Amino acid sequence: MSANPARRTYETGSAYASPWTGRERVAMLLWHLAWTLLCGWTPKPLNPWRLLVARAFGARLTGVPFIHSRARIAVPWRLTMGDRACLGDGAQAYTLGEVTVEARATVAQEAFLCTGTHDFAKETLPLVTAPIRIGAGAFVGARAFVLPGVTIGAGAVIGACAVVTKDVPAGATAAGNPARLLKT
Repeated sequence: MSANPARRTYETGSAYASPWTGRERVAMLLWHLAWTLLCGWTPKPLNPWRLLVARAFGARLTGVPFIHSRARIAVPWRLTMGDRACLGDGAQAYTLGEVTVEARATVAQEAFLCTGTHDFAKETLPLVTAPIRIGAGAFVGARAFVLPGVTIGAGAVIGACAVVTKDVPAGATAAGNPARLLKT
């Protein structure tokens, strides 16, 4: 995981205690119900409806991004998307921490943006989150996995099934497990 000043640890005192307040848990439950009932079945042309529902739950969306009906967003109030940014079919934005997908960036089908992990050095396994940023015009390939605290630079390309453990500079191409720079 990249060194990141926005990294946050949720100490609960127990590996079984939730780091979320009761209010947050209710909001997350309502979000999942709303997405499933109002958006999960919608065809692509109903993207404006999906954006309306996401905005109603606090997603920060500028311009007209695209969120596929089968994309999953864990906590929409921690998601920021720019104009023409895309969360593809089956893409997962596990937004326990902030996720930013800048303008014209694409997160392809079944890619996973994971902002949460655990501190395995502690017996209580506290949740640790760090933000993910996908730069303008970047492309995250199908089934790629992006770890907490990673920044993918503007115009970068991440190959299919890559596991991105470190920042990728602007304009670079990375692929593999773990992802390695192929071209800058």
